[in-house]
Amino acid sequence: MKSNLYIPALTGVRAIAAFLVFFHHFNQAAFPYPLFRMLNEFHMGVTLFFVLSGFLICLRYYDNYEISGKWFRKYIKNRIARIYPMYLILTLATFLFAWITNDTSIYNNFKSPIILLLLNIFFIRGFFDDLKFTGISQGWTLTIEETFYFLAPFFFLRIKKNSKAIYYLPFLLLSIGLVLVMVFGNFSFYGFFGNLKFMFLYTFLGRCIEFFIGMGLALIVLKTNDTISSKPIFTYTGLLGMIGAVYIMCIQNLDEKHPFGLYQPLGIFSNNIILPIAVALFFYGLIKEKSFIRYWLSTSWMQLLGKSSYIFYLIHIGFIAKLATSFSEKSTDNFYAWLEAREYWWLSEHINYTVVLLGMIFIILNIVSIILYKCIEDPLNLYIRKSALLTGKSTQTN
Repeated sequence: MKSNLYIPALTGVRAIAAFLVFFHHFNQAAFPYPLFRMLNEFHMGVTLFFVLSGFLICLRYYDNYEISGKWFRKYIKNRIARIYPMYLILTLATFLFAWITNDTSIYNNFKSPIILLLLNIFFIRGFFDDLKFTGISQGWTLTIEETFYFLAPFFFLRIKKNSKAIYYLPFLLLSIGLVLVMVFGNFSFYGFFGNLKFMFLYTFLGRCIEFFIGMGLALIVLKTNDTISSKPIFTYTGLLGMIGAVYIMCIQNLDEKHPFGLYQPLGIFSNNIILPIAVALFFYGLIKEKSFIRYWLSTSWMQLLGKSSYIFYLIHIGFIAKLATSFSEKSTDNFYAWLEAREYWWLSEHINYTVVLLGMIFIILNIVSIILYKCIEDPLNLYIRKSALLTGKSTQTN
């Protein structure tokens, strides 16, 4: 299979992953318990992102990487173009908004906003348990992504020398993570590798298996032909596997210290190992099999939502989401007042207020994401890729 092949269904998956995380964060305790408990584990969207990143980076670069300054600079420039511009803009806007409104919640009691801003801008805050949710709180995942981007070419080099490296490298990285926890767990330095839960859930060393499973899928796909099966066996097997992994997390006991099944040992195992294996099976099905899911994820609307999903992910929590929520609450209240003024009580009684509110927030954030993608993210992405940044000359890159 060609390494530069565009796979529309996987772009659609990006939208689904971002939406899952949205409903995880906007989950309502007022929902019926089974629904609330299920939405509570929709953080699984992050796993979809990690497996997808491992797959796409390996698919695109495994056959043409070079351990050379010229290649690495071009590679890093492409990664910067994809991730950094919108993150930088939104991070600066987040800290500016916090300063204007005197909102200290994004600092998590850190004394210096300027230093914290720098830690956020350079993705360093993600290495500290106490700082991981500062700034754009969900941006902790980008520290993991950027760590993988930097290390991926070296993984490729090792795997090409010894194909078994794809199996032992994750365990080597996990071992390094365990050693760091044993060393720094007794220190109080903003939670730098301060405990096992943080290491397994919020660092690349703990979540590297997800990326390596994605890389393994890419190596399999690169060796296969382009034939498409009409039987969606892998698609639905992977889907059932994902449901099963989430179910395992849903049946874990919850308490004040464990608000999600993900925080329990079996939940971590399910999220970090069972779930990514199921995701890889699902992705293989989307690539190699015909199915309604593949067709739906490849539609033009899902492509647009998938391309703007990175911005949606960055803004679904934060000051833009707060503004959208405030507007939606007022609009929803006005809508119900309008219904009552016209004595449409039968209608207002059968339309759930929370569903209307969340639906409005969801739509507004998607509209904002699409506008920012069309007007800022995509043009900046293309400009940086064509620029002389790092490479010393203007080029057109893939």
